[in-house]
Amino acid sequence: MTELREHPAAGPTGPVDPARLPVVVVGAGAMGGAWIRMLADSPHAAPVGVVDLDVPLAESAVRAAGLEGIAVGASVAEVAARSGARAVVNVTVPQAHRVVNEQALRAGLPVLCEKPLAPTVAEALRQVALADITGGLLMVSQSRRYFTHLTAFREAVAQVGPLAVVHAQFLHEDHEPGFREQMAHPLLVDMSIHHFDQLRYATGEDPVAVRCSSWNPPWSWFAGDAAATADFELASGARFAYVGSRCARGMPTSWNADWRAYGEHGAAHWDGDDVVDLDVPGARFAVPEHPEGIAASLEEFVGSLRAGTTPQSEVRHNVLSLAMVEGAIRSSERGGERVVIADLLEDALAQAIADERSPDVAERLRSWTSAADGIRTPAWGSDPAATTPGGTR
Repeated sequence: MTELREHPAAGPTGPVDPARLPVVVVGAGAMGGAWIRMLADSPHAAPVGVVDLDVPLAESAVRAAGLEGIAVGASVAEVAARSGARAVVNVTVPQAHRVVNEQALRAGLPVLCEKPLAPTVAEALRQVALADITGGLLMVSQSRRYFTHLTAFREAVAQVGPLAVVHAQFLHEDHEPGFREQMAHPLLVDMSIHHFDQLRYATGEDPVAVRCSSWNPPWSWFAGDAAATADFELASGARFAYVGSRCARGMPTSWNADWRAYGEHGAAHWDGDDVVDLDVPGARFAVPEHPEGIAASLEEFVGSLRAGTTPQSEVRHNVLSLAMVEGAIRSSERGGERVVIADLLEDALAQAIADERSPDVAERLRSWTSAADGIRTPAWGSDPAATTPGGTR
């Protein structure tokens, strides 16, 4: 495990408060701008640099956040060195995640990477091996894990007893001009990753197999499939039934989807916003108070670095959420064929070994007895993953 590097860091008005971790934001698009603005006001971290291949775009993002004076450039290593940054927030497009994460980790900088970690599970496994080699923290920002009412829903789900079925429905009319509208699977890759990850968080379940059908309604403004249904078999024998659309006109659900869980003792419901219901005689739950969204993701990242604990979306743990996406896509592209997640992981490991060009990473991948072995032990932290969103134990 690498230590946090102690370099003097400078913000727009001089030295950074030592209580705030100095970070470089890589990617100055719309989401990058949201991160920069959040960091500007965060008590946990401070933006000391912004990196983008389009340097004028980075400069514009800095001005928009009122942070004139911080380092700007096109190179992660150069801007980090110039600014004294001690961590990187990667908000680039998914296809660039691995390259940026490798540059940062090999420079000794821990990374908080926006979801999805990678376009494929094979690329994700290459990053797991890289984190192994460097000993650095690579955490994925699954920001929709951190809603207080999702935490309450998780508590409610635990009281319904052994699960039979969990159902989630996501229906939205989503206009986001840009790369998302050109994706082959804009629902499954860019949105369902959140819901699949929330399923794992709320239930503690992991996927075993999936059947999926995806399509693009005739009126859709997306180039690729904007709608899908999926049936996941879970490790306990329960099922997860998922329905989603990014071009549904009328009666939208929450961005977090609408959830119902049915078990031996009763049922639990979360509307995706601020309503949680529990139908189990005598059972109770509470809505906690903690940060939400990307601010909570950042807090857990910084807390994990300082305490040496493993965050809940450390790269290894996140692989199975990504495998749910890839499994659903593979099933859909094969006409709804049942896809076994363990087989998908082994195929991904073989592909990762074939694709990897760095000898040390390839050697680490080949050392695993299986993909499941490779993702079993976190690369960072010796303590269990945090159980409370927005903080570590």
